[in-house]
Amino acid sequence: MKLYDLAAGLNPRRVRIFLAEKGVSIPIVPVDMLKGENTAPAFLAINPLGKLPVLELDDGSHISESTAICRYIESLHPEPNLFGRDARESAGIEMWDRRIELTVMAPILHVFRHLSPFWAGRVIQVSEWGEVSKKESFERLKWLDGELSARQFIAGDRYTVADITLQCTLIVAKNVGIRIPEDHSNLARWFSQVSARPTARA
Repeated sequence: MKLYDLAAGLNPRRVRIFLAEKGVSIPIVPVDMLKGENTAPAFLAINPLGKLPVLELDDGSHISESTAICRYIESLHPEPNLFGRDARESAGIEMWDRRIELTVMAPILHVFRHLSPFWAGRVIQVSEWGEVSKKESFERLKWLDGELSARQFIAGDRYTVADITLQCTLIVAKNVGIRIPEDHSNLARWFSQVSARPTARA
């Protein structure tokens, strides 16, 4: 296997941390989006959407989308378990992972797309939408702070894929000026805890 990767990408980082938590090492193929390597015919033959990451299997087939890649890796390496040990826990982790993607990650990525100079001239930017998304992002952080008053990690009492998703999301958030407010002590405690894990810099 090998992983087509973007070093600074949110979703590629999710997969790298997941692999590190599993203790799994596979060859990395860096793809330079700034040079347009992800839109070259050779890469589009691998993933027609031109997105990263992509996992290439030994038979030459490919899996894209970070959650799909992580689920495949978990099927090969069940421990340490990150998706749930039984039906109830699996459903809870899936619920929280989707909540993070849809209600926290989405507005933060809108801020990045519509307010960051990085995208200027690359995409159509609507600054008003970026500002609305920034306000929504802070509302979601406040909500998460309340949720984390009752448990140690996002989906329960142990670190799971849902924590990885939020962890990577908040790294992007910091890069666009969205930081955990000082009065969000529960969220700050959680972020400090996951950031101290040996896999956090994967």
